[in-house]
Amino acid sequence: MQRVLDPRVSGWAMILAWTVACAGGGVTRERFGTTDCGEAVSVFTLKNAHGMALRVTDYGGIILTLLVPDKNGRLDDVVLGYDSLTGYLRSSPYFGALIGRYGNRIAHGRFTLDGKTYTLATNNGPNHLHGGLRGFDKVVWDVAPFEHPDSVGLVLRYTSPNDEEGYPGTLRTTVTYTLTSANELVFDYSATTDRATPVNLTQHSYFNLAGDGKGDILGHVVTLNADRFTPVDSTLIPTGELKSVAGTPFDFRKPTPIGARIDQDDVQLRYGPGYDHNFVLNKSGDGHEPTFAARVYEPATGRVMEIYTTEPGLQFYSGNFLDGTLHGKKGVVYRRRYGFAMETQHFPDSPNKPGFPSTILRPAEQYRSRTIYKFAVQP
Repeated sequence: MQRVLDPRVSGWAMILAWTVACAGGGVTRERFGTTDCGEAVSVFTLKNAHGMALRVTDYGGIILTLLVPDKNGRLDDVVLGYDSLTGYLRSSPYFGALIGRYGNRIAHGRFTLDGKTYTLATNNGPNHLHGGLRGFDKVVWDVAPFEHPDSVGLVLRYTSPNDEEGYPGTLRTTVTYTLTSANELVFDYSATTDRATPVNLTQHSYFNLAGDGKGDILGHVVTLNADRFTPVDSTLIPTGELKSVAGTPFDFRKPTPIGARIDQDDVQLRYGPGYDHNFVLNKSGDGHEPTFAARVYEPATGRVMEIYTTEPGLQFYSGNFLDGTLHGKKGVVYRRRYGFAMETQHFPDSPNKPGFPSTILRPAEQYRSRTIYKFAVQP
């Protein structure tokens, strides 16, 4: 039978669409370049039988590409990023990256644990962000692909030595990316340590469900399962308050377009400017199974992304700092609010906030976390 490529899908998207149709799913590997230190970097392509395709590099566990069908069956890449490794090495606001040891901010790059004060890099104004100068997003992970009857995936492993980026303890981390036949993208995180240390792992993909480079995300309709959020100071560090979203621009308990209230005269929005805040998720059960956190709907394409997680918080970021200086895939200029991130997590600055859920992992414990992105269409 002759395969006819859809002219609406261009470039590598067309190639991936063809390989999905021919192969019905699987994992392939190819060379992606070398780091500045001469380390070889690979890219892995995962496909399921329904048209979804995921490209991941072992450098930073970065999701390069995520092909998702719309209501008409058209495949589009729905994550922001670069065509080559060079962009990620030179200037990336964590596009698609695996974040650690600590996702989000730690105030003034300092925390005290068991009576000792630790000093970290301040790489975001006066604060520490996303693991420091060389966080988990900037290391080459050991990767092992797998294929099962109903899923394909990657097991990523990295051992962070004691005192890396100022953190105590040797942390052995395993993260599994799984693409299922139900059009789910599942992230399983686990870690152990030989000394007490903060751990807060997350994934930092920027999404545009209309398609990469298809304009801003202000028309995306968001629902967040959160009655409260954590207000921040002018440097985006939480004040420690858990504030009700009622009567504020942060109330997404009912479906609301991102742009509906993003420019209201609210002091919290001025700090962003826009959304860059942690939401306190309404949790049910014992915390060991993922519960509903968020839903995002893009009306033009009908694409829907639902998020389920074991984590207590979710950082909703509306791409406020994209300013038109970055040229992404196919040369697209990433302008303000061209993508959004929803990072499942423990709360920012938790090592300095005793009232927040603890992020301290001790030698007798195992860190475990699961997040699921479920993709569907709505007519």
